Amino acid sequence: MRRPTVRNLSLVAVTATALTVGAAAPPTQSTTTPPAKSPVAVGYGGAVASVDPDASAAGIEVLRRGGNAVDAAVATAAALGVTEPYSAGIGGGGYFVHYDAKTRAVRTIDGRETAPLSADASLFLGEDGKPLPFAEAMTSGLSVGTPGTPATWKTALDAWGTKPLRDLLKPAERLARDGFTVDATFRAQTAANEARFRDFPASAELFLPGGRLPEVGSTFKNPDLARTYEKLGRHGIGALYRGDLARDIVRSVQDPPVREGAQRTVRAGDLTERDLARYETVWRKPTKMSYRGLDVYGMAPSSSGGTTVGEALNILERADLSSLSKAQYLHRFIEASRIAFADRGRWVGDPAFEDVPVRGLLSQRFADARACLIRDDAVLTSPLAPGDPRDPEPCAAGGTAAPTTYEGENTTHLTASDKWGNVVAYTLTLESTGGSGITVPGRGFLLNNELTDFSFAPANPAVHDPNLPGPGKRPRSSMSPTIVLDGHARPVLALGSPGGATIITTVLQTLTGVVDRDLPLVEAIAAPRASQRNQTTTELEPALYDSPVRAELEALGHRFRENPEIGAATGIQRLPDGRWLAAAEKTRRGGGSAMVVRPAS
Repeated sequence: MRRPTVRNLSLVAVTATALTVGAAAPPTQSTTTPPAKSPVAVGYGGAVASVDPDASAAGIEVLRRGGNAVDAAVATAAALGVTEPYSAGIGGGGYFVHYDAKTRAVRTIDGRETAPLSADASLFLGEDGKPLPFAEAMTSGLSVGTPGTPATWKTALDAWGTKPLRDLLKPAERLARDGFTVDATFRAQTAANEARFRDFPASAELFLPGGRLPEVGSTFKNPDLARTYEKLGRHGIGALYRGDLARDIVRSVQDPPVREGAQRTVRAGDLTERDLARYETVWRKPTKMSYRGLDVYGMAPSSSGGTTVGEALNILERADLSSLSKAQYLHRFIEASRIAFADRGRWVGDPAFEDVPVRGLLSQRFADARACLIRDDAVLTSPLAPGDPRDPEPCAAGGTAAPTTYEGENTTHLTASDKWGNVVAYTLTLESTGGSGITVPGRGFLLNNELTDFSFAPANPAVHDPNLPGPGKRPRSSMSPTIVLDGHARPVLALGSPGGATIITTVLQTLTGVVDRDLPLVEAIAAPRASQRNQTTTELEPALYDSPVRAELEALGHRFRENPEIGAATGIQRLPDGRWLAAAEKTRRGGGSAMVVRPAS
């Protein structure tokens, strides 16, 4: 049975407005007092949702000054580089999904980092030919790819922006210069990186002021980053890819600035000025599939987000999720995720190097052939073998199984809309919390460890791995910025999340929570999460792990492990009367920040 989803979404959205009219951002001031934080806001003139109130306020400031959603997204992302420097910044990369209200079209920008031209499949193999320990690979020059975030800003602004880059960087520049208020999440993330940061003098000087962890409630300043933003505003994004700033990045990778006497093995990388100078973003045709009468657009490879979310939705569409019990719904969700991740691991990589069968992965025929593996009274076993989207066989046992490789879990996501109806879903990252741990001396930003998203070696030598390193290759990502349109090509919903490979399951669970389970967007984001990624056990957040539902699922054969926190989503919803509803986390990462230009009265 298929439900009239568009109508139900409207009803859910209206119900959500009763929760709160939300918060408008005050104009950004030269102060360390953060704006009020609210997980939901409803109003007019546009909206911004991110994990951080200072960053959301920066985007709202731009909207109030006549900027559009793209302008606001760049300003918000730049501010996140100040307040969330361990998750995002100009030393990283990401994916930008845009809905143009004039053309009613969705377009996407691949701003993923790239490996040096010298890289090959042995990039992360030690002298003994075995894969390096992840921690050693992460904290090294080897892990650093050419940053794509600044180039993404330029590509987006050149295509759709209305404000000069220098103006859009001003709120973040001011925030870096005058400082922001340290919260518990920032302190905890600094503490988790303290040992690494102490081994890099530039990182220790910036993130451990006075040699100590920053105190909650104190003011954290980054004058070096303020100067770097001012430089990019004055000279343009090219200043990061050529010239003295590019040379500083290359020097930090090729000769990591490690303190004298450090016991850590920090391997040098081979990123060159040529690698930076030749970097380009890539226009990708978005993934698109239909679900309950809605068109779901996502990010195509090099991200695996669009194809994996899309395949799982196609599998789930054959079931009436609205009529199932919570345990039955989670069983279907877990099994669809397991299947989609099995296929992701075999088929998805950088399309410049791999023949990725995107159309096949998103076909209903393939989904139906895979969905028939799911039983109501039994559980599939992981690692599950992949199917063949080029020639689907119903209920086929598939090829040889390979386990899912590790992927770091820290990233950030923002969503933005404007009074004209344009929408942005933008996910950006350094990969692990704190990236490589290497701060570019005098520049105020961390370098990514994005290349550790490559497989260090094939998970199963008998199975082709599309995600091995290569020269100029983009590592596979799970980032899943998503925009949903109705039957008239108008925006209904935009969302995304951080969380490494758990991004995919977070976006999938949030989408089905809204569309199938009738949850208001803010409640779908807050709902306790499960994440199955073709592994022997499924991760559950505590509220599910400690609930009676776990016993019901274990009786079917599911196995679980506890994960304290999965993802940190944000989303925006367009209401039938023209208002925008912005939503963020209630508690994860200390709660997110949803803001609108003019709150509904």
